Amino acid sequence: MKRTTTRLADGRELIYYDAADDAGHAVRDSPDRRPLPTVRAAGAEIRHDPLLDERVGYAAHRQTRTYHPPADQCPLCPSRGEQLSEIPADSYQVAVFENRFPSFSGTSGRCEVVCFTSEHDASFASLTEEQAALVLHAWTDRTAELSRLPGVTQVYCFENRGAEIGVTLGHPHGQIYGYPFVTPFTRRALRSVADHKARTGANLYDERLAAERADGRRIVLETAHWTAFVPHAARWPYEVHLYPRRRVPDLIGLGPEEQAEFPGVYLELLRRFDRIFGPEAPPTPYISGWHQAPFGIEAREDFALHLELFTIRRSPGKLKYLAGSESGMGAFVNDVLPEAAADRLREVASR
Repeated sequence: MKRTTTRLADGRELIYYDAADDAGHAVRDSPDRRPLPTVRAAGAEIRHDPLLDERVGYAAHRQTRTYHPPADQCPLCPSRGEQLSEIPADSYQVAVFENRFPSFSGTSGRCEVVCFTSEHDASFASLTEEQAALVLHAWTDRTAELSRLPGVTQVYCFENRGAEIGVTLGHPHGQIYGYPFVTPFTRRALRSVADHKARTGANLYDERLAAERADGRRIVLETAHWTAFVPHAARWPYEVHLYPRRRVPDLIGLGPEEQAEFPGVYLELLRRFDRIFGPEAPPTPYISGWHQAPFGIEAREDFALHLELFTIRRSPGKLKYLAGSESGMGAFVNDVLPEAAADRLREVASR
């Protein structure tokens, strides 16, 4: 695989990823021709809530970000003719660039956009295994690169898919957040893992995975190196967690066999999600993201890398809204039993 790095007109970094080592982009022949001013994340700041001990980011400049442009003005498609986009080349396989409207930037983190393919009407589920492997390579490479930035504490590679989720660009893409702090969900998980280890001497992630495998009712699929299951206490109507069988703290820790097996497993999960509600239903909206260990913390090796995939659709034409209990108190009430969700996800397996 090959990585080619260049700069956009306003100085933001752009990286192309190609499957073949001998592939290349004529960077000098495809400069960004747009008259862009140098990017400034004006007004961005992070404040601390002492009562909840959580940090909240403010990014007022994002109010002007691109919102549902027509397909022929997509900023993530290749630049062709006079239709200029964020990708100055006329073709690409996977491209990553600094977000023009970042939530975090400079010495306080970094935000990047990941374009999974140049095909506007594709989806991650429609990629080939080779293409999915290239995206995994990009996620891993960016995690390693961002880990070396002084303003980054934790890296989250994720995809929001579907207008119901709030996606404003239809092109298949995801994002990478380099947070300047440890996120609230991760802090809570690390605290639980530490408490469990102090009480029992065992790893909570290992015991959770072993318990799901032993129970079996919520296992969605298993391979030699990966296990996908609906958690015993799933919050979302259809929620799947995907773990490597060997505990590693982040994507960088995956070995060659785990990397090679991932594309087939992940594509199968995404394709099952699109079949949950029947052949006539529109594509299933979802959020998918990698939970990785923060950098520079004690007991980092106790954290277990895993991917979380869930949808807010609870039945055909109906969404799971976070209303009073969930939004106001953080107390979830699910409409679908985890065992029923796992049954359905096994029913729609590829034949």
